[in-house]
Amino acid sequence: MDIRNIAIIAHVDHGKTTLVDKLLQQSGAFRENQAVAERAMDSNDIERERGITILAKCTSVEWKGTRINIVDTPGHADFGGEVERILSMVDGVCLLVDAAEGPMPQTKFVTSKALALGLKPIVVLNKVDKPAADPEKALNEVFDLFANLGATDEQLDFPYVYASGIGGWADNELDGPRKDLSALFDLIVKHVKEPKQIQRRNEPFQMLATTLGSDPFLGRILTGRVEAGSLKVGDTLKALSRDGERIEQFRCTKIMAFRGLGQQPIDEADSGDIVSIAGMTKATVADTLCALEVDTAIPAQPIDPPTISVTFGINDSPLAGKDGTKVQSRVIRDRLMKEAETNVAIKVEDTPGGEAFIVSGRGELQMGVLIENMRREGFELSISRPRVIFHEENGEKLEPIEEVIVDVDDEYSGVVIEKLTGNRKGELVEMGPAGHGKTRIRALVPSRGLIGYQGEFMTDTRGNGVLNRIFHSWAPYKGAITGRRQGVLISTENGAAVAFGLWGLEDRGKLFIGPQEMCYVGMIIGEHSRENDLDVNPIRGKKLTNMRASGSDEAVRLTPPTRMSLEESIAYINDDELVEVTPKAIRLRKRYLDPNDRKRAMRASQD
Repeated sequence: MDIRNIAIIAHVDHGKTTLVDKLLQQSGAFRENQAVAERAMDSNDIERERGITILAKCTSVEWKGTRINIVDTPGHADFGGEVERILSMVDGVCLLVDAAEGPMPQTKFVTSKALALGLKPIVVLNKVDKPAADPEKALNEVFDLFANLGATDEQLDFPYVYASGIGGWADNELDGPRKDLSALFDLIVKHVKEPKQIQRRNEPFQMLATTLGSDPFLGRILTGRVEAGSLKVGDTLKALSRDGERIEQFRCTKIMAFRGLGQQPIDEADSGDIVSIAGMTKATVADTLCALEVDTAIPAQPIDPPTISVTFGINDSPLAGKDGTKVQSRVIRDRLMKEAETNVAIKVEDTPGGEAFIVSGRGELQMGVLIENMRREGFELSISRPRVIFHEENGEKLEPIEEVIVDVDDEYSGVVIEKLTGNRKGELVEMGPAGHGKTRIRALVPSRGLIGYQGEFMTDTRGNGVLNRIFHSWAPYKGAITGRRQGVLISTENGAAVAFGLWGLEDRGKLFIGPQEMCYVGMIIGEHSRENDLDVNPIRGKKLTNMRASGSDEAVRLTPPTRMSLEESIAYINDDELVEVTPKAIRLRKRYLDPNDRKRAMRASQD
């Protein structure tokens, strides 16, 4: 059977996973009466909740005697480590672009990786049935994007189709019949080349591992494309590192191929196919699995370095151990090391004390997803504020700069530009109308200036703005950037908060907790209306007497507390504060709970 390997890449919310759903349905991958969830490729709970693709996943469909292996790639730059690895398995890319929005930052990120590998793109202009769609403008923007990314003449001569993922159709003409996706299927079979690895069928077996998984029965599982030769169950293989050093020798216990949404065991894997192999105990991502006579490792795609770091520590608050079951530093370290093994974009370092670990990655979203997964597994953690990783070249300090593209209502464009180019040290690059009363703003802003800005941005734009960001370059250090201006309200007592006590604090600022919620000394229970921190008592009850006074027995009415998400909490805190994360709660606290310890630390920092 003929094989085609293709990756589908797109910006967040441009309809990539929905389109894959329709491709699976129309190719006959599902039974007629089979119950299939919407966005079937988003198998992770967090992916379904947030509506984003985090993990790269493979599937396959059959079309007119050709097997098409499809890879669904993440659309967010924070998960770019997945993208860079997965593109080495395919021979073409299908670029999905929203016909109304055009190519966006994450489109640019993934496309640059694909073009650099010499992959030929197919452009799908999706959502052409939207009222605001302008497919011709989007097509011209895609061409300009390819040209700016240094595409070859062959890559610039790309084929394209008009489509509606949710409608389940694709046509070569805008006014086509709009029946099904056969035009897209035929274009993939015609335009994407057969894997060149098929010509190496008679050579010794070689495969580059691109993703790592595990199974309670099979153990470690590595997925990749067979670069040469063939493999049968029971064959003896060895694993080589990137440097060509021998890691281990093992017997292949199982071979699985992607068929529809699931994986099926097969007896033999041939060159060019994407398969999963079990049997190894040490080999990992970017290692070469090969026959015993092979001595040269397959070159692995380099991974972009991390740009931010976060400190993961044990939860040492008075409420530690009440919610979670995994609280020891040893257990936290094992979990982080396991994550770093499967996710090459993450690096983990030990701290001198051994009770905290520095985790470096691509962005706040990537860190937030890791922390959310850990808390769902029963971990309790204390998390520091993200810190930007600086580089030094020729004695000059460099910091990461991000390209920010904002779509916002015209009336709010002024405040957005002021915030980005003022204290946050950004540089306005481009500004113009985006249609329907909206303005598109493009700016280059230091990564430091964007930490904690998302919540402020949503407030400034009344929730109607859309902000996208992507790493742009390294630039000379731009000086100090002011952080949060307001101080916080800090609890001075241990116990459950009382409605009367909170009611008396409402004039001091906005609260983060409600009545009957547990608090402790050093816990942050709200934001002060002024710049200084304020120690308060949230458990102070009303003094009772045997005298009745007019108006004193009225019911206490409280303003609902402000609830922050995990990412908002991490971005909100200052350097002397932590986020306490448990399976049931997210709390803010001071790094030093005792007021005297805080004063000593402040004096030491000033000295």
